[in-house]
Amino acid sequence: MNVGGDTLQSSSDNRSVNHHLAVKTNRCIDASGYTYVHEHLHIDLSGAKGSLDCRLDQYDLIADELRHLYTLGVRNIVEMTNRYMGRNAAFLLDLMRDTHINIIASTGYYKQPFFPAHFNELCIQAIADNMIAEIETGIDGTALKAGVIAEIGSSLGQITEDEQKVFAAAALAHQATGCPISTHTTLSTMGREQLALLKRFGVSPEHIAIGHCDLRDNLDTIIPLLEAGAWVQFDTIGKNNYYPDSGRIAMLQKVAKCGLLDQVMLSQDITRRSHLKSNGGNGFDYLLTVFVPMLLEAGFCQTQINQMLRDNPARFFQHR
Repeated sequence: MNVGGDTLQSSSDNRSVNHHLAVKTNRCIDASGYTYVHEHLHIDLSGAKGSLDCRLDQYDLIADELRHLYTLGVRNIVEMTNRYMGRNAAFLLDLMRDTHINIIASTGYYKQPFFPAHFNELCIQAIADNMIAEIETGIDGTALKAGVIAEIGSSLGQITEDEQKVFAAAALAHQATGCPISTHTTLSTMGREQLALLKRFGVSPEHIAIGHCDLRDNLDTIIPLLEAGAWVQFDTIGKNNYYPDSGRIAMLQKVAKCGLLDQVMLSQDITRRSHLKSNGGNGFDYLLTVFVPMLLEAGFCQTQINQMLRDNPARFFQHR
């Protein structure tokens, strides 16, 4: 399979959109099955990163993997791609129709290098209004409505002034809609600062999930976040080039010993064509077919696994 070429179908432009109004687009989690809480199904960061591999848009390959996930018990995927990351609402609606996986779409602004050119012209309320419209009205003229404010991010070791504007706007959008907030931390930095900032803007920790907490030895951040009542995502599972899964399991064991596993959620953060199984990557099923067996071997029980993959997401994303 040619990862770098354009031979595979790359969008849903030629697919009928007439069915979209018939697709179930509510923002509720199907609590009967597992939820991947931080994934990308259509994302395009190829321009910024200078690589076509960073344009994840191969519909048939992605649909096949989602169908397989359904057989493994996955019922929901929280899709973290927002407006300026290459989001494609029609593509997501097609996937829901063809795979029966419920997709929770996102609204927000990513982090500083990915803000649009006109960002400086936007006030905090205008940014919030954009988010609220995508939650209450729909995304890009489709029936798809956002169900989470995400992924809003911070830079490596800092939250820039513009990123703080997004966090302030996210707080306003949360207060107006009740949608939870899920964040991006660059290489697991600034998680505690993100929580402090959102709390200062009036968001309760129970509505905040701090993302990418598993990219380094990070218990000095993870435990205080959990003790403060926030949610923590181990959502880069399988990205062993950043941090080994054995380290992720060791951190999860310590979290479990602290009795805080009921605020932890899991995912893989697939973003590239090369991450797909048909292109030689781990594939979306890695979490269930490789990592979960590793957890069981390390002494976790099925109840704890169900808690992190099914029960915790159902609580965090419950309709409010």
